[in-house]
Amino acid sequence: MYHASDPRAALAAAPVGAKPAATHFAGAEYAKFYETSPAENQNGARTWYARGQNFIIAYSEADKGAVLSRASQPDEYVVLLPDPGAGAEIVWGNERKVVNGHTISFVPAGASAVTLLGAAKMVRMMTTRSEDLVRLCSNAASYATPHPNLPPFEPWPEAIGGPKIRTYSLDVAATPGRFGRIFRCSTFMVNFLEPKNGPRDPSKMSPHHHDDFEQCSLALAGTFIHHLRWPWTTDMAQWRNDDHESCGSPSIAVIPPPAIHTSQAVDPKLNILVDIFCPPRLDFSAKPGWVLNEDDYPMPGQTPAGKSAA
Repeated sequence: MYHASDPRAALAAAPVGAKPAATHFAGAEYAKFYETSPAENQNGARTWYARGQNFIIAYSEADKGAVLSRASQPDEYVVLLPDPGAGAEIVWGNERKVVNGHTISFVPAGASAVTLLGAAKMVRMMTTRSEDLVRLCSNAASYATPHPNLPPFEPWPEAIGGPKIRTYSLDVAATPGRFGRIFRCSTFMVNFLEPKNGPRDPSKMSPHHHDDFEQCSLALAGTFIHHLRWPWTTDMAQWRNDDHESCGSPSIAVIPPPAIHTSQAVDPKLNILVDIFCPPRLDFSAKPGWVLNEDDYPMPGQTPAGKSAA
């Protein structure tokens, strides 16, 4: 359920009875990076790791000259430089690209390296096919057994024009009817939501659920209370208490399907939240103009021209 002012209110609802109702549920995952020591402290970068079923979030606080590299990355990954200011140099194969701060970049599979041109925060997003990073995640034990209600991960089509480093500015003005600033690649969809000063209006919350995918909410500034409620079934052993988890920044909350959820910004100053999906969401992608780089990455079943395949 969305407030009438929320652009997501225009999303098409899933047909009733389209899928069997879930009978088993996973809890939410919370990783409060500000409360723990980094998993890695090397090459000028302090990095925390946490995961969902399909993805890994690597949050780094890096010095100028810090290098974060991948020797044999199995698939396309994300480099998010959320703040204006210091940028980075990204090297992949024979390609070398200097990117500014306040940008999002998609880096192809294979060997690559990111060198910070000044002290900065950086977030990398990889799938759990990066098995060397899975063991570094603070919540790795939670996924020793796969969580229910999630299908196997399948990447989306590769970008038009083949693999290369693709970078997009986050400096995009809000447009009425568009939700956030959404970018996607073959493995991820990232929605850099509009920063908000002050608490969220409690009369305009957006409780909703997802049938078959996790949502990762990355807090980069401020404090958020993540409210979650799970369905009741005939088996009381599967009932779960509501969550009202307060998370400062930096942190992530991994919200499982089909929990009803909504996130409430409560900091009196700046609140910044980034929503992450792996693989991309079909419903957001189907909304014309919502995905800002939709011309570069086809949806499943599309030809490079963006038309449905026969």
